[in-house]
Amino acid sequence: MSAKEHTGRHAFLVASGILISRLVGLLRQRVFYHYFGLTDAADAFSTALRVPNFLQNLFGEGVLSASFIPVYARLLAEKKDEEADRVAGVVGALLALVSAAVVAVGMAATPYLLWAIAWGYHGAKLEMVARLVRILFPGTGLLVCSAWCLGILNSHRKFFLSYTAPVVWNLAMIATILLYRGDDLNSLAVKLAWGTVLGCVLQFAVQLPVVFRVAPQLRFGLDTTSAHVREVIRNFGPVALSRGVIQVSAYVDQLLATLLPTGAMAAMTNAQSIYTLPVSLFGMSVSAAELPAMSGNLAGEHALAGRLNRGLRQIAFFIVPSAMAFFAFGDVITGLLYQSGRFTHADSVYVWGIIAGSGVGLLASTLGRLYQSTYYALRDTHTPLRFAVIRVLLTGALGYVCAIWVPGWIGIESRWGVAGLTASAGVAGWVEFALLRRALNRRIGSTGLPVALTARLWGAALFGAAAGWAIKLAVGTRHPVTEGIAVLVPYGLLYFAGAYVLRVEECAAAFQRVARWSRRAG
Repeated sequence: MSAKEHTGRHAFLVASGILISRLVGLLRQRVFYHYFGLTDAADAFSTALRVPNFLQNLFGEGVLSASFIPVYARLLAEKKDEEADRVAGVVGALLALVSAAVVAVGMAATPYLLWAIAWGYHGAKLEMVARLVRILFPGTGLLVCSAWCLGILNSHRKFFLSYTAPVVWNLAMIATILLYRGDDLNSLAVKLAWGTVLGCVLQFAVQLPVVFRVAPQLRFGLDTTSAHVREVIRNFGPVALSRGVIQVSAYVDQLLATLLPTGAMAAMTNAQSIYTLPVSLFGMSVSAAELPAMSGNLAGEHALAGRLNRGLRQIAFFIVPSAMAFFAFGDVITGLLYQSGRFTHADSVYVWGIIAGSGVGLLASTLGRLYQSTYYALRDTHTPLRFAVIRVLLTGALGYVCAIWVPGWIGIESRWGVAGLTASAGVAGWVEFALLRRALNRRIGSTGLPVALTARLWGAALFGAAAGWAIKLAVGTRHPVTEGIAVLVPYGLLYFAGAYVLRVEECAAAFQRVARWSRRAG
């Protein structure tokens, strides 16, 4: 099997694992909003949950993927398994120690953190956020350790388990909501926080047996004399800063959202679960599969550019129709996924505005992930950091203007400012993407999407969207599930048909893979 086929299979496994996890996550969100709606309790829980998510992103998957996997995967490629496992053990011990310290400090300093996470909240709502943050903090360290497991499993090409592990986290939260659904919303939010911590324990636990099986010589310790361990630590700082400034950008958005009317934070969290789905499915799957392969590749920078360009085409083939769907059918998507109980059609329309804003930069953000992975494979962690800082500064400045001032300028309700946050972040994402591509092209040669391919993809998506709109107008506002199936299924099928007619190579390859799997299944 060729390297290209290997990567395609690995990307499929990552995407399959993410899809299963995200589908259960969407079910969890649907259950959550069915009982919570866009209420103060929903705002408080959504705000509090961002604290452990921040620390997980800062110390977890993204940072380890950039600092640990390139070193660990290269050692495995060189058949130095014992040294690789020694490095993994030291990194795991250091990570556990740092995470425990951060969790302890965070729990003690929660009252002082509130100004940074819930600036616009007051009274009982602010007190609820503080209580929930303290409960959720211990789960953070476990999520970071879970990300360490993911780094080891990915390097051994065991992609499926690491990306389906969050299923148990989501199931723990769903079970908690259903078990205590009769409680008042504030009490239910507190119990849900404890259920979330239990889910963190389970997510870490399900991966450990396989980690010890693929890395049998794993030993934990704090010996940092190894040059490989020092390289991981050296890379960790710039990558953590890079992830940190991106998280600062997310927190700026959160602060601004707390200044908007009730429901803005919960709606933004709801929308985030939708617009990050294609990024995870198609951007993360390709990037996660390519990073170990790029890191262990000894064929030179020309081969690296080829891998990057193939990955960009694969990502764009799926992200372009996703962005078009956000623009054209955001209310249909949101209604299909969440419209139930306290979550109404008006809420679906509100979330539509937010995910339509996210569609502005969806392609740039997703392609940018693969560019960042390429830099990390080249052991360059500083260049992505510089461009991430620029992105954050732009996001903060544009976000404030678009969220706070623009609604008043154009005469719409202030709550729609949250859509300005996602749109301004998209503009900043395009600037970062352009900088990443230009700098990398100077280093390894020409990379990027061909203009002709981009035009064909958007043309096929527009064709499908036009047909979908006609169907939407014909069926009218019906049950959200009925409307969703009636509109989105034809849209997707017509996009694939249009791409096939326009001779998009990735479409033909997708059909060929489906045909092969069908023959094998038969």
